[in-house]
Amino acid sequence: MKIAIDAMGGDNGSKPIVEAIKEFLKDNKDVEIIVFGKEVELQELTSLCRVVNAPDIVPMEAGALEVLRMKNSSMCKAVSTMKEEGFDAVVSAGSTGGFLSAATLILKTVPGVKRSCLVTCFPTKIKGKKVTVLDVGANNENNAEELVQFAYMGKAYNQALFATKEPKTYLLSNGAEEHKGSPLVKEAHKLLKEKNFEGFQGNMEARDVLNGDADIIVADGFSGNVMLKGMEGIAKMMSGMIKKNFKKNLWTKLGYLHVRKGFKDMSETMDYKSTGGAMLLGINGVVVKAHGNSDAYSFKSALKVAKQMVDFDVVNKIRESLKDEQRL
Repeated sequence: MKIAIDAMGGDNGSKPIVEAIKEFLKDNKDVEIIVFGKEVELQELTSLCRVVNAPDIVPMEAGALEVLRMKNSSMCKAVSTMKEEGFDAVVSAGSTGGFLSAATLILKTVPGVKRSCLVTCFPTKIKGKKVTVLDVGANNENNAEELVQFAYMGKAYNQALFATKEPKTYLLSNGAEEHKGSPLVKEAHKLLKEKNFEGFQGNMEARDVLNGDADIIVADGFSGNVMLKGMEGIAKMMSGMIKKNFKKNLWTKLGYLHVRKGFKDMSETMDYKSTGGAMLLGINGVVVKAHGNSDAYSFKSALKVAKQMVDFDVVNKIRESLKDEQRL
């Protein structure tokens, strides 16, 4: 397996990415890593993997054409080399818009895909169970037909990753009732029912997404991204508040000793960094977008996601899923 990595463009620079690669290779000696970035910052990796000098960094606000013009950027070079040399996956913590544009324009979409989308897994209150959510930010606007296609791609992804026989699929909405939701959600609900989409359960409110009932949540990219950022913010705030309260005085510190195992379990269950990144579904290849503020642990998790997606042959499963959708 060959994985291309854009080592530049993340909020924290290349250092945590270098550490993540070193740790990842300790456990995955059968994977070949090709790293793209400033050679001077990647010296520690030269004995472990192939390093390609690509000094330019794609700015966060870069448009599609600007990204393609930056042929010496670590991002553009990683994606183009992936296509030219037939790598299995590419991972980047750089500009989301730039990365999605480069992947879409260079690697192209799977035939029949209307819009690619970002998919990731959220933790739920049931330890060990995660819920698949898509789109979480690849698009600002979507139509109902695209949401239906997201449901098919999400099902293929969920079944490949978790071996769920009959995943329960919901539409993200502002109410569970069938008549609730935006015109977009109402139309998507109607189409999914007309297609007799297996496992479709109706609508679900954002407050119920993490209760463990749903296997897949389908949303337009704007709503999905708002939910993602909101949940990450709440998790970070709650963690900080809990730590602050236990550090108040000697008695609270002693109290923590009695409950620390429970809080450790809760922290592990709700740790969004354990997922590390989101995969761009609908592209000819495994494309994983890591968190922009990735630390070594988070970026290593993104590399694990890339490896899993290749292992489970997700791209081909999505191709088959879309054939089923087009037959209906």
